Amino acid sequence: MRALVFADAGAKARLEAILHPRIRDAALAAAAAATGSYVIFAVPLLVESGTWRARVARVLAVDCPEEVQIARVMARNNLPESQVRAIMAAQASRQQRLDAADDVIENGNGIEALAPQIDRLHDLYLAFSKRTATIPSQRL
Repeated sequence: MRALVFADAGAKARLEAILHPRIRDAALAAAAAATGSYVIFAVPLLVESGTWRARVARVLAVDCPEEVQIARVMARNNLPESQVRAIMAAQASRQQRLDAADDVIENGNGIEALAPQIDRLHDLYLAFSKRTATIPSQRL
């Protein structure tokens, strides 16, 4: 199905029209039931969808160099590089995702580099949840 969706824009649009409303409704229901100080939605196509940005207070991007991203997807999904690049070409660019983000976690330097960034954002989001004023972007 992946090959069809990324080779045929019409098939991709039809699939998204079926799936996205269901995914959105499930995510919003889970958020409504959440009891924490804040909620993080994982929205892989946030930039492309255009509908999520208005529903959230902040956008967090987890970023890594494109070559690292390609290698990780190839290993995780057992896909050839050409297919990974084709999938990426059908999505928002790295720069578009970064431009849309209020906050960025750099995920190209190993797992041990993530914890301090996550801790800082957690503290920031806790503080944000206690007040209504906006806070400046955090490029970590």
